[in-house]
Amino acid sequence: MKIQKNDNVLIIAGKDKGKKGKVRKALPTKESVIVESLNLIKRHSKTKGQTRQAGIIELEGLINVSNVMVICNKCNKPARIGSRVLDDGKKARFCHNCSEIID
Repeated sequence: MKIQKNDNVLIIAGKDKGKKGKVRKALPTKESVIVESLNLIKRHSKTKGQTRQAGIIELEGLINVSNVMVICNKCNKPARIGSRVLDDGKKARFCHNCSEIID
């Protein structure tokens, strides 16, 4: 999966299409990400002792990786991400638009 935690992303499909946010959590096994304050869903919860209050809670839902694009830091555009091996043998991600290394 080419999207990692703390990447700035643009949502390209779904109810929040066109909105930008920061990836809070990446889940490679589910091929999904959680973006801060986007794709909010409502959950009903019961009280559990004194720690959790009952009621309707808004949480951030999962978004499939195919519905988000990483925003490049240099060109500030949503871009496809590639990977290449650097001269010192390390693997790095790069922007296909401007060829700038993202990591």
